[in-house]
Amino acid sequence: MGHLTYLALLVGCLVVTAPLELLLGVRVYARWRRLLLAVVPEFVVFVVWVLYAIAEGHWDYSSTRTIDVRLPGGIPVEEVLFFLVVPVCAVLALEAVRKVTGWDAGYPAEEALRDEEVGRR
Repeated sequence: MGHLTYLALLVGCLVVTAPLELLLGVRVYARWRRLLLAVVPEFVVFVVWVLYAIAEGHWDYSSTRTIDVRLPGGIPVEEVLFFLVVPVCAVLALEAVRKVTGWDAGYPAEEALRDEEVGRR
């Protein structure tokens, strides 16, 4: 069961934050272009960083804590998923805080809705 540890943590993050989309209506998934702009640069930088660290022998991943499926470069599938799941969960949490508190976080909700409407045209 230990080999599912990393994957279970990622699923747990999604399970905990998914209701924010549904219950609070934060519309993170509906505004998928914004989500991609937030996640893709981070994803690329960190995957390259990890691949470099693996190639240089700085990092290694336990096959007892992962499902031991490696992608090219030796990166575990869970590590790649980590760089997608955690930022998505962070964006969901940020948008939930914005919704509940009214905080504009430098990007007012009205502006986000207007940009979204323009994107649909």
